[in-house]
Formats: sequence, C-alpha cells, structure tokens
Amino acid sequence: MHTAHHRTRTPQEMETVKGSRIVLGLEISLILFYVGAARGCRVSVSQPPYLEVDYNQEAATIQCSFTHMGCPSQQPKSLWFRYGVDQPENLCLDRCTNNAGKFTVKEALTENQVTLTVNRVMLNDSAIYICGIIFPNSKEPGAKQTGEGTTLVVRERKELHSLLIAVLSLLSIYITGALVIFIVLSKSKSNSLRNKETEDSRKKKSARRIFQEIAQELYSKRHMETTTSAKRTNVTSV
Repeated sequence: MHTAHHRTRTPQEMETVKGSRIVLGLEISLILFYVGAARGCRVSVSQPPYLEVDYNQEAATIQCSFTHMGCPSQQPKSLWFRYGVDQPENLCLDRCTNNAGKFTVKEALTENQVTLTVNRVMLNDSAIYICGIIFPNSKEPGAKQTGEGTTLVVRERKELHSLLIAVLSLLSIYITGALVIFIVLSKSKSNSLRNKETEDSRKKKSARRIFQEIAQELYSKRHMETTTSAKRTNVTSV
C-alpha cells in the first residue's frame, strides 16, 4: 500500500481536485479494463458527490452502492482509491477490516452496499474518495466500474471558535467589572481615610482649644490670686 504525505488543502486546490475527478475515473476504468475475466456483465456504481465533516470528528463514513446485470454469481470485490493534491492512493488492499486502523471497509455485497470509514479524521484527510466494484471472473470491461467519487472536506469546528470567543468575551467583561469595582472601592477607601483624617484633625484642634482655654483660665485665676495677695500685704504694712 502506497502512503503519500498530505497537507491541508485550500479551497482552490479542492476545486482543482474536483476538475480532475473525471480524468481519474477514466484512468481507473482503463486500469480495471486490463485486470479482468464472463461476458455481458455490466456494473454501475454510485456514491454521494460531497461530504463535509468537522475537524477532530471521530470518523467519517462514505457510502457506495452498486448494481449489476449479467454478472457471475460469485460475489464482487470492492476497491477504494483516494485522490488528493499530491497523487492517487490505493486504499485498503488488505481489506481494512480492523476498526483500529486509519480506514475501515464494510461490505454488504448481497445488499449491493459498501462503506469506507475514515477514522480519527484530520484536516489532511480532505480528498476525493473513489469506490470501485469488480467481478474478478469477468473479462468484460463493464464488469469493472468506479463511482464518480465523493469529495470529503474536513473543516475546523466553528462551535469551538464560537465557544472560545464567548469565553474570552465573558473574561473581558469580568476583568472590566473587577477593575471598575477596584477603582470604586479605592476611591471609597480614599474618601474614608480623608474624612477620618479631617475628623481627627478637628478633634485635635478641639482638644487644643480646650487645653488653651483651661490654661488661660488657670493663669487668670493665679494672676487674680497674686494681685489680691499683694494688695493685702500693702494694707497690712500701712
């Protein structure tokens, strides 16, 4: 199985890939033309043209249905191809029946249904996935056909971005509110300290005034006593 290195596709690159779908289908049909073996066998394959999934989604399943006429009774085989920006890949040559792998193929051949599941979807899984059906015992070219391909587009999750924006907005509001409350409390505390200082200053001035009044009263009394005593002394001496 060939593995190619992939990178995230731009919309322009995906348009180019879409334009190459028909050419790729013809190339694969020519390959299948030379693979084969029962006459009059005709196969028709159909699959959805487009599938869009979110990045980090657990899995993406691509449906493939087919019909056949005049083909051997033996069950057909399914083939899957991936056509990205770099080059085509043959997928699941080992049948991909293990769910632990990158790809999982499930076949309900009696119901003419085949599915390919891309596990652990990543951005670089965006590509065109083509389903092929082949009757190995038929030599007719019509016994080997492919669908037109399903364009799988993996996009980043918009919900996650919206949630992140909402959280950042709420955080911004919270920080702004906290800042406003801090400023209000700071001003309130400053005014309280200012008022307290003013009240203390008034109390000090009031106490000083009272002290001065008491001191002056005591001085006046002492002065009066001194004056009275001097007058008495003068009178006695006379």
